[in-house]
Amino acid sequence: MFRSKIAVIGLVVAAAALAVGPARQARSGQDVTLLNVSYDPTRELYSAINDLFTEAYKAKTGVNVTVEQSHGGSSKQARAVIDGLQADVVTLGVGSDILAIEKAGLIKPGWQDRFPDNASPYTSTVAFLVRKGNPKHIKDWKDLLRSDVQVIVANPKTSGAARWSFLALWGATAGAKTYDLSTPEGLAASIAAGKAAKDFPAYKNAAALAAVTELYKHVPVLDTGSRGATVTFAQKGIGDVLLNWENELYLAQDEFGGDKFDIVYPSTSILGEPPVAIVDSVVDKKKTRAVAQAYLDFLYSKAAQDVIGQWHYRPRDIETLKKYSAELPPLKLFTVDETFGGWARAQKTFFADGGIFDQIYKPTN
Repeated sequence: MFRSKIAVIGLVVAAAALAVGPARQARSGQDVTLLNVSYDPTRELYSAINDLFTEAYKAKTGVNVTVEQSHGGSSKQARAVIDGLQADVVTLGVGSDILAIEKAGLIKPGWQDRFPDNASPYTSTVAFLVRKGNPKHIKDWKDLLRSDVQVIVANPKTSGAARWSFLALWGATAGAKTYDLSTPEGLAASIAAGKAAKDFPAYKNAAALAAVTELYKHVPVLDTGSRGATVTFAQKGIGDVLLNWENELYLAQDEFGGDKFDIVYPSTSILGEPPVAIVDSVVDKKKTRAVAQAYLDFLYSKAAQDVIGQWHYRPRDIETLKKYSAELPPLKLFTVDETFGGWARAQKTFFADGGIFDQIYKPTN
């Protein structure tokens, strides 16, 4: 378990309160409890955001809100919600996990359009963590396939980060078109291209299939979640390179020491868009919809966007992203929508039972 980072949230709660919408269902003096079911790495992020939100919401409405958290591999978390975990909101690692909850009838269709930017208040990407000095000289995706390199990555059947990692290697090998998403122009171009895409030749790329097949021959441990993979690499000392969310790599340095690890950015990678949604069946039963809406709206506020940058996630707000550009440099990124036709298709092809991952992965023990 990682220690809580001592972050200086240089924000005035009164200002943050301006980002909190009205709560017509809750009256002053009432107590409201929300459950945010999230994926593995976001414990620290949401602990910081929850403190800001609850203070701001109290100042705005007089309502005391407690935000409880649940964390684990993204797909395992989605399954828990489908099986009855009473989440008011889900903030998961991949869109396919929220689509699964929608398919179960718990979230209404159209959830992607209820919040800005594909219902993703921040982005991330996949990069490499290597031992200090990079003794294996790992610089790009092809280096992960060398016979002398052991790779630590989580299981894509249970981990959102692992699915992003799988698609990052596949898309990079297939030569997916990339964009500089640190600019409004690059972001707009990528969104337009994703909506217009009709053909997806990356699926037919033999070199990409060969690359991912080879990669998993170099993976000695498949943890169920991205945090477990980080612990395996950084604490247990297994492997030569960790393939994970960008923020997890920085947290490993914070926890175990920057003198032990280096972060390496590959020449291209994938735009990770962890989505959020209200669980309609739960909030309607608990009558917490207004507070849940305000909570997810708050993630797009300047106050929350600044916290997002502090914890090494990429804010959607371009000006806030620029503030953290020293640690979150502009990158050449490709999107799931343009390269793979969206998460529903990617999930079915690669990660569903009997999909490509099941076909290529052969456990070593």
